[in-house]
Amino acid sequence: MKITSAEFIISAVGPAQYPEDGLPEVALAGRSNVGKSSLINKLIQRRNLARTSSQPGKTQQLNYYRINENVYFVDVPGYGFAKVSKTQREAWGKMIEAYIQEREPLKLVMQVIDLRHPPTKDDVLMYNWLTHYNIPLCIVATKADKLPKSQWQKHLKQVRVTLGMRPDAPLIMFSAETGAGREELWEIINKYAVQSPSEIDEAKTVNAGLSQESSADELV
Repeated sequence: MKITSAEFIISAVGPAQYPEDGLPEVALAGRSNVGKSSLINKLIQRRNLARTSSQPGKTQQLNYYRINENVYFVDVPGYGFAKVSKTQREAWGKMIEAYIQEREPLKLVMQVIDLRHPPTKDDVLMYNWLTHYNIPLCIVATKADKLPKSQWQKHLKQVRVTLGMRPDAPLIMFSAETGAGREELWEIINKYAVQSPSEIDEAKTVNAGLSQESSADELV
């Protein structure tokens, strides 16, 4: 996938701040410090667009990144970080739940899991919740470079078994260091979320029409 443009747009805390251009969105969900920012940076071949941090729980909003003017990556707050207050975790949970269930432009969720370790209880809960609501989903097992190749299949099987994944459910092994899995993941993103130029023009026309109708209504 050739990246022609990539930019940070907004850190949103609710629907009033979400972009209104109708572009499809791909959300990244996962435990704190699992490597979501590094995943974004490798997908778009930029080093520091999505800021990485050694401090888990730092992402507290929905961070929107617009890629090639035709899709958004949305980095959501990490789950399962014990040092964040219970009240804060509940607030994040409500925000994430409302976004994933109600956001119409959301076309795909990439649940990011550390390949080195068995999925946690929080990973399983998130997977079960997403599949219960039939959210289009791809599991991305990161940090593959931290394991010897001889261990890859064993750990991939562990992910599938622990989550209770169907045999045909997409699971991509990924490394932000080597780029392994990048093209395979872009194929899935393209399948679910990336619009063609004609679709983008059509969406802009529709949005323009809606804006004119709103303006006319305000004048009545």
